[in-house]
Amino acid sequence: MKYQWRITKYNPIFRNDAGHYLLNEWTCPSEIGNVIDGELFTLEQYLIIEHAYVETLIAFLNEKRQYFLRVIQAKKRSVSHEEKTSLLYDHEFDEINIKEDKIVNINEIRIICKMILRNLADCQFFSSDNFFVHFGWDFYMYIGSSQKSEAGIEFAIKNGLFVEQMDSPYHFEEKDVTRLVQWNKIDDETKVVVGSELLLNVPISEYRNVFHLSLEHPMYGSFEITEAHKNFFQKLIAHKMDFSKYEYEFFGGH
Repeated sequence: MKYQWRITKYNPIFRNDAGHYLLNEWTCPSEIGNVIDGELFTLEQYLIIEHAYVETLIAFLNEKRQYFLRVIQAKKRSVSHEEKTSLLYDHEFDEINIKEDKIVNINEIRIICKMILRNLADCQFFSSDNFFVHFGWDFYMYIGSSQKSEAGIEFAIKNGLFVEQMDSPYHFEEKDVTRLVQWNKIDDETKVVVGSELLLNVPISEYRNVFHLSLEHPMYGSFEITEAHKNFFQKLIAHKMDFSKYEYEFFGGH
């Protein structure tokens, strides 16, 4: 992606030469109610920052006239009763179905971003070679675009965020992608990987067909391999697949 930015609430003047942030600041909404560096961290303070993040992304999208994005690398996330009854849980969250490869509009993106920042969801957004949004730990947001975004950057700064031109650590080109099959013992609750094999010289279109994904999906992330997929993957690896003993997963990443 030609243009990439790191957007955070952290002032870069307080980083050391290694890039480590030196001030003691909140990094998670679960810290609401705690005293941090002598100051009470309130819900109101959190919501101001959250609004800045979400609406900054929307400003970038509007400037580019990019009104839809694709959900990728969606991970299953169970929400506890305690989380559902907290002040950070909005009723609109119940109406959102975060599904791999789903196309979402501006309003859905806004809601999903809130869920991600509140640790209630985990996914990235993607639009071919045009745009991406990645969320890292501790309120690090990365935006990539095929064009400059002066209005988006200006909005972020006016709302107290800091924009640095920087490549996302979660972005990589197709030529750098590694894809493999990995497996763990079926009775192992820790899901420790006990074996893996690289997948080589397989057209990306074949993976999309097997998992019933769109032509735009980059085939990044993890996907459960079921017995319905066995015939396809068995011919690609030496390991003899045994679904009575192992759980299998397809992984694509860097």
